[in-house]
Amino acid sequence: MAHILKHPSWALTQNSFSLALGLSLFSFLLLLLTVSAADEYDYYSWQSDNFHNGRFYTKQPQCVDIPADLRLCHSVGYKKMRLPNLLDHETMPEVKQQAGSWVPLLAKRCHADTQVFLCSLFAPVCLDRPIYPCRSLCEAVRDSCAPVMETYGFPWPEMLTCDKFPIDNDLCIPMQFTGNHATQPPVSKVCPPCDNELKADNIMEHYCASDFALKMKIKEVKKEKGDRKLIAAQKKKKVLKQGGLRKKDLKKLTLYIKNGANCPCSQLDSLGSNFLIMGRKVDQQLLLMSIHKWDKKSKELKFAIKYMKSHQCPTYHTVFQ
Repeated sequence: MAHILKHPSWALTQNSFSLALGLSLFSFLLLLLTVSAADEYDYYSWQSDNFHNGRFYTKQPQCVDIPADLRLCHSVGYKKMRLPNLLDHETMPEVKQQAGSWVPLLAKRCHADTQVFLCSLFAPVCLDRPIYPCRSLCEAVRDSCAPVMETYGFPWPEMLTCDKFPIDNDLCIPMQFTGNHATQPPVSKVCPPCDNELKADNIMEHYCASDFALKMKIKEVKKEKGDRKLIAAQKKKKVLKQGGLRKKDLKKLTLYIKNGANCPCSQLDSLGSNFLIMGRKVDQQLLLMSIHKWDKKSKELKFAIKYMKSHQCPTYHTVFQ
């Protein structure tokens, strides 16, 4: 890789980096930090043979603490990040706003390295130069998580095209769980919209990421062309968030779990109760984002429903594009 630094203070050979590939994220970052202990940058521009979108910053990037409310990356394993980040977010409010829309995907556990991959871009570790995720890391996360995103009607975003990232014999963040499946968190096989804890913060994350939210009953569940089709009962529905739903949508409401014909969804084992339904409208189809049984005794649910009345959801630039 060819990099332009105002004061280059270190370089890693390919041989030393090859040794780093087998280390954990902590060990890998520790190795880099022993080579460069700088907390501040004198870095203005960079260019790489693997990247064709060179960047220029008019002010020096800074090392800042990863705030507790940056939920996507607060527990990633290091405490400081560089700003601007590697997605050209220049302020912390912008980072928080954009990263927040990815938290529901992280909760799906579609790949053990999802957080490492996303945070290498949203909250990159502080070093004298930007360290990107390896292409193989991107491809592994994409192959596992793109089908989950498709369930919600989101394509894998162009900004995460894996060909942009360096190949594995270059300086980059490698996969952390390769050949170490014993420590890898289990990947859920449950239908993604059904795999959500009944917690207030979880409900609110899906509420803000959804176009609409309803309290309703389900009359029937069918399988159709690999999807699962939920047909609403004709009884009165309580609209908690209307979004783009029209009266005719509500009158004959049908929701779909994309590619969900055969994955388990325990909430749908019994249809007698009311449900909290959240979803998105994609190509005239209503896709289920989250489903919970309406548990009147749940303090978490009560708090979330009350909070919905006053909460102003952040306005995301459309991240999943």
